[in-house]
Amino acid sequence: MSVDRNIRFKARQFEFRFPRPAVVMGIVNVTPDSFSDGGKFLDPAAAVARALELVAQGAEILDIGGESTRPGAEPVPEEEELRRVIPVIERLATTTEVALSIDTMKPAVARAALVAGASIINDVGAPSNAREMGRIVAEYQAGYVLMHARGTPATMQRKPVYTDVVREVGEWFSERLASLSSEPGLALEQVVLDPGIGFGKGLEHNLQLLAGLQSFTKWRRPLLLGVSRKSFIEKLTGAKLNERLPASLACAILGVRSGVNILRTHDVGDTVQAVRMAEAILRTTHVD
Repeated sequence: MSVDRNIRFKARQFEFRFPRPAVVMGIVNVTPDSFSDGGKFLDPAAAVARALELVAQGAEILDIGGESTRPGAEPVPEEEELRRVIPVIERLATTTEVALSIDTMKPAVARAALVAGASIINDVGAPSNAREMGRIVAEYQAGYVLMHARGTPATMQRKPVYTDVVREVGEWFSERLASLSSEPGLALEQVVLDPGIGFGKGLEHNLQLLAGLQSFTKWRRPLLLGVSRKSFIEKLTGAKLNERLPASLACAILGVRSGVNILRTHDVGDTVQAVRMAEAILRTTHVD
């Protein structure tokens, strides 16, 4: 478990200082086709109600997305993505005090979401729009989740190849952090790192990344882990979509032990309970 005493994450008016209990980020998919809950919260009122439910369960960040990033998903037009997410963000910005994150790969959607009241850009297309996203982050002093990915959702699972996935993701983080640090007005205190479990990785790559999470703490930036209900769990265990909570919680607990600071999940209440228990155990000193 990380013992670093000086990690700060700044996202507009929000500030998180670590070490502290892991921050749980609740997922709000305003989509018809997301792999876990597509179509359930496409109506803005339903999405807002779901978001407020997640806050009541302990979410400190809400991650709102209007375009599915499941393997094989096709792109959504910018206008449609905006139509889905902006009303939800506008309403949540006036009804809750937690930080709002926009899950997108489109700079125009990121900017509109910040105008509507979001504070964090969860950039699931970091390799493709890096310069423009960096400028937007600097302009709005927003938080920025820098997620590693290869390919697009439509192509990313077509036989991804790495020689050493932990080393290669780490090298990518180094390169991108160096680039971001040169962006005028952007401080690295605004940046969170996400190794991108399932984004252009096969089963063994995902397991290697989970086993190597602690290596990503050396940049002294908060580390985000998103494993909730992902398909690699089925590949390993055979668990169908509605059976993947135990494995998701196992990954979350091991992640916290390895220095993960933010957990992105569909199952906020269960994750909060499991992680708080793990944190209490990890804080306890055994005396013979």
